[in-house]
Amino acid sequence: MKKPIRLLVASAMTIALTSCAADAPDTEPVDGGTFTMAIGSDPGALDPAFTTAGVTHQVQQFVYDSLLYVDANGDLVAGLAEDWDGTNTEATFTLRDGITCSDGSPLTASDVEANINFIADPDNQSTRTGLFVPPLATATADDETRTVTVTSDTPDAFLVQNIGSVLIVCGDGLEDRSTLEQGALGTGPFVLEEFVAEDHYTFSRRADYAWGPGEWDTDVVGLPDTVILRIVPNETTAANLLLEGSVNATAISGADQRRMSDNELFERELVNPLGWLWFNQAEGLPGESEDVRRALTQLVNLEELGTALSGDLGRPSESLVVPGLGVCEVNTIDGNLPGHDPEAGMAGLAAAGWESTDSGLMRDGQQMSISLLYPTSYGSSMAAGVELLAAEWREIGVDVTARGVTDVESSQVILGGEGSWDVTFMPIGITQPGQIVPYLDGPTPPDGVNFAAIDNPEYLAAVGEASGLPGAEGCDTWAEAESALVSAVDVVPFVDAVTVFYGSSVEFELFQGSVAPTSIRMLG
Repeated sequence: MKKPIRLLVASAMTIALTSCAADAPDTEPVDGGTFTMAIGSDPGALDPAFTTAGVTHQVQQFVYDSLLYVDANGDLVAGLAEDWDGTNTEATFTLRDGITCSDGSPLTASDVEANINFIADPDNQSTRTGLFVPPLATATADDETRTVTVTSDTPDAFLVQNIGSVLIVCGDGLEDRSTLEQGALGTGPFVLEEFVAEDHYTFSRRADYAWGPGEWDTDVVGLPDTVILRIVPNETTAANLLLEGSVNATAISGADQRRMSDNELFERELVNPLGWLWFNQAEGLPGESEDVRRALTQLVNLEELGTALSGDLGRPSESLVVPGLGVCEVNTIDGNLPGHDPEAGMAGLAAAGWESTDSGLMRDGQQMSISLLYPTSYGSSMAAGVELLAAEWREIGVDVTARGVTDVESSQVILGGEGSWDVTFMPIGITQPGQIVPYLDGPTPPDGVNFAAIDNPEYLAAVGEASGLPGAEGCDTWAEAESALVSAVDVVPFVDAVTVFYGSSVEFELFQGSVAPTSIRMLG
C-alpha cells in the first residue's frame, strides 16, 4: 500500500534534527554515496500548490523547504523562518538570512508573500487553499526586515503551523508555474537533475545548503551526494530489491512486512488512514440519501473489510486525525459509525423506497447501480477488500462496478471532477482537524474540492466554533464536528494501515509521512 492523499501531510509529523535513533545497524555514517529509494507510483505534476498524492509530497521534500518544521517533541522549530509569532487570525515570520534557491537566486520575503497569496486566491484553485492558507488571506512582505505577515478574516486555530507548512517556490517558478509541473525551483537540500516518467527521479545534493530544520549542522556526516527515487508499483518487487541491495529504502504496508521483519533492517513505523469510504452525495445518486448511506454501511462487516483491506495488519480507526501526531486526540469513531446490522440495513433501504426483487434492488423500475472506484497504488489487499465490499452489496441486488484508478487518475476523476463515481475509497491524512474542512464544505469540483458534495450544517457549526479557539482549547469542539460527520455517514473511516519504512545501509526519520531528506545517513 501507499500513503494517503496528503493535505498537510498525512503521517509522521516529526523530523529528527540531529542523529537518527539507535535501532539501525551498528555502523558509522559516511559522507557521499547514492541513496536509492523505491516509491510506488509516478508523482505526476510536482507544483507544490497543487499537491494531493503522498508520493508527490515525497519528491517535493527533496527540493522544497517550508517556513517551519515540527520536531520529535511536537514543537515548532525553524525552517526558512528563524522567528515566528501569531494568533488565529495573524501570523508573522522572519526569514533566516542568506537563503538561496537552487538556481542561485536569493529567497526574498516577497517570494514567500507571493506563494501564500497565490494559494489564498480561490481563483487559482490550489489544493492547499483552506488547508494551509485560509481563502482570501493576505500576505504582506518587507524585504528589508525579511518579514512576512499573514492576516485572515477567517479564524484558524492552527494558523501559524499551517502557514508554516507551505512549501515555498522561488521567484522564476512563481513567474511561470508551468516549469514546476515536471521541474522544481526551491530552497531544498537537493536539486532535481533528471526524471524519466514512470521510471526514476534523480537528485544531487546542494553543497551550500545551510538552513535545514531547527539548529541545522552544516557539518553533518552521512548525507548522500545523489538520491534516486525508483518507481516500483509492486510492493513485493520493492521488497525484493531492498533485500538484494538494489535499493536502500522502501515503504511496505502489505503482507511483505512479515518476511521483512526476519532481516536486520532499519525500520520506521507509520500509521496512515486506509479504510475511508465516501459516498458521492450529488443530486440523484444513491449516496444523496443519508438513509441509503447508513443502510449500505450497515450491510457491510467493517471489521472483516478492514482485515481484508489491510492484509490483517491494520488497526481500527479512532479519528480523522492521524493518531499520535496532532494536538487533539479524541476518539470520534466509536459510537458514531453504524455497526454491522444487515436487518436494519435492509429496513433502511426499504424505507428509502428500495425493494429487493428477483431483478435486483429496485426503485421506480430502476436497479441501484454503484460505480466503485479504488486506488490501485494500495496493492492487492485493497483489491481484495473492494471485492469483498462489492460482493456484500451485490448479494442484496446492487449492480456494482468496481474499477481501480491510479493516484493521478484519482486526482483527476474524483478531486478534479473529470469523471463519474458513486462510492470510493479515499484515505486522507491530516494532523490537524481543520485541514480537512475544504474537502467537506463548499463548491464541488472543478470549482472546489468538496468532492463528495457534502452538506452537514451540524459539522459546519461546530467547525465555526472550534476555529475561533486557539490550539488544544478547541479539541472537544473539533471532536463534536467530527462526530457529526461520522454519525451522518458523510465519511466512513474504519481501519488504519501500519506502513513500515525499511532501510538497508542507511538510517532516516520521517516527516509528514515521507522520508525526511535532511535526516538520511548513509552507513559504511
